[in-house]
Amino acid sequence: MENSEIIEMEQQRIDGRAANELRPMRVTRNFIKHAQGSVLIEVGDTKVICTAMVEDKVPPFLKGQKKGWVTAEYEMLPASTNTRKSRDRNRGKIDGRTMEIQRLIGRSLRSVIDQTMLGERTIWIDCDVIQADGGTRTAAITGSFLALHDALSGLIEAGKIAEMPITNYVAATSVGIYQGEAVVDLCYVEDSNAEVDMNMVMTEAGEIIEIQGTGEERPFKKEELQKLLELGEASIKRIIAFQKDTLQD
Repeated sequence: MENSEIIEMEQQRIDGRAANELRPMRVTRNFIKHAQGSVLIEVGDTKVICTAMVEDKVPPFLKGQKKGWVTAEYEMLPASTNTRKSRDRNRGKIDGRTMEIQRLIGRSLRSVIDQTMLGERTIWIDCDVIQADGGTRTAAITGSFLALHDALSGLIEAGKIAEMPITNYVAATSVGIYQGEAVVDLCYVEDSNAEVDMNMVMTEAGEIIEIQGTGEERPFKKEELQKLLELGEASIKRIIAFQKDTLQD
C-alpha cells in the first residue's frame, strides 16, 4: 500500500477494539477527602487522580480585577510507568513535557469558565498520573472538568458564588493513524508506534480548544487530517455524554 492511504486493518487492535471505539472509562468521585472536588478517572489502564482545591486569593496580575483564576499542575508518579520515573523535584526543574501538559489543562478549563463569576479566588487543579497507558493528558482534562464542577458546586452550596460559572462542557481524547487506519483513544503501544499522533480538546458545542498533531513516521494529508478531526469530535461527544451521566449520578 501507499504510505498515505488509510485502509481497513486486517487485524484487530491490540485490545480488540474497533477503530472508533473508546477504551472503557470509569470515574470515582469524591476520591480525596480534603479536596473540594476530586475524581479518580480510569481510561483503559490509564489512571489519573484529579483534584480541585479552592484558594481565596488570585495571582498578583489579577488583584483588584474582581475575577478569579483556574490553573493546573500535572505529574506522573514514579511507579506510573514500567520503569521508575524520577520526581521533578529530584531533577531540580519541571521537564518540558510536564510544563506543556499542565498549561494545556489550565487553558482547557479556563476556556469554559466565566472568571468574573468566581470572585477573587483561585481553583487549583492537580493531576497525578498513578498508572500510564497512553492518553494521560486527555484523561486528565476530562477528569479535571468533573473535579472542577464538583468544587464549584460546593461553592454555590456554601453561598460563596451565586451560580455555576461553567459555560460549556469540555473533554479530550487522542486520535491517530496506526497500521494505516485512523483510530481513537490510543493505548501506549499504539501511541508509541503511530504513524500520526494527535490530541484533541473540544467543547460540547464542537468548538476546538486545542489540536496537537504530529506526523511521527510520515507526513499526512489534508484528507487524513479531516478524518481524524471527525473521529475525534464524535468521540469527544460520547465522552461529554459520559461526563453528564457521571454528574447526574
